[in-house]
Amino acid sequence: MDRLGAMAILLKTVDAGSLSAAAKELDVPLASVSRRIAELESHLDTRLLNRTSRRLSLTEAGQLYVEASRRILEQVEEAERTATGVYHDLKGQLSIAAPVVFGRTHIIPIVSDFLRKYADIDIRLVLADRLLDLLEAEIDVAIRIGDLDDSSLIALRVGSVRRVTCASPTYLATHGWPKDPQDLLRHTCITFDNLASSAAWRFAGPKGQVVVPVHSRLTVSTAEAAVDAAVAGLGLTRLLSYQIAHEIHAGRLAVVLEDYELPIWPVSIVHAGQQLLPKKVRAFLDFGVPRLRDLLRQDPDAFQP
Repeated sequence: MDRLGAMAILLKTVDAGSLSAAAKELDVPLASVSRRIAELESHLDTRLLNRTSRRLSLTEAGQLYVEASRRILEQVEEAERTATGVYHDLKGQLSIAAPVVFGRTHIIPIVSDFLRKYADIDIRLVLADRLLDLLEAEIDVAIRIGDLDDSSLIALRVGSVRRVTCASPTYLATHGWPKDPQDLLRHTCITFDNLASSAAWRFAGPKGQVVVPVHSRLTVSTAEAAVDAAVAGLGLTRLLSYQIAHEIHAGRLAVVLEDYELPIWPVSIVHAGQQLLPKKVRAFLDFGVPRLRDLLRQDPDAFQP
């Protein structure tokens, strides 16, 4: 019996939720899937799946076997990648994820130089203002801004970023400069919903964090939209300092309430932390980390090293 093949079919069945769904994804007859799992159970002399007309579930033995099978198949896949040179050749596709504005302003220049140096590596750059699961999204390297929750990732810190409140000089001249977070009660706001609540904003006060209700006349889903609306004079907005650095330097936006900013957030390059890194990943880390640190240091208004 092909035990690795049977393991793969069992995992596909568990992930798909049913024998029929697994058969469809594998493009094989339902009877073949059922027979392979039955053969595996016969070989092990134990039941792996509980089958009813409505649902499929793992037995206790099945749960243990599935977990072990995943580890075994991952090790086999890694061995095959090693044998085909993934870990030893500077070639193939490298997938990088970054926040949208950060990717455009800081990662694109590094990627451009990297591609010129490594002619046999292609890059897939995924720009998204949300956290992506590296394994699920098949990402090799990602830029993370903020505290890291996933302790399994290997992180290389490259700088820090501020969370700032800002508005256009025209808006501030008309409505006044807020001196205290409570002053926001008489202002209109623009909320980038990936960073702040449209109902209340948090600040750092002398006795801890302060939560202030705000009137968000406009809530947007991208940082660029929040920047454009603030430049147009629609109200105050909260963004990360690198997202408004260009507008600050050009005088189109001004930062307010600096004494009440929340603690800085780290900027990190993360990867999954395999024991043996693919050579293309190691090459990008060696190439990109020092350049990114230099880029961030060149913009002290947006970042702190």
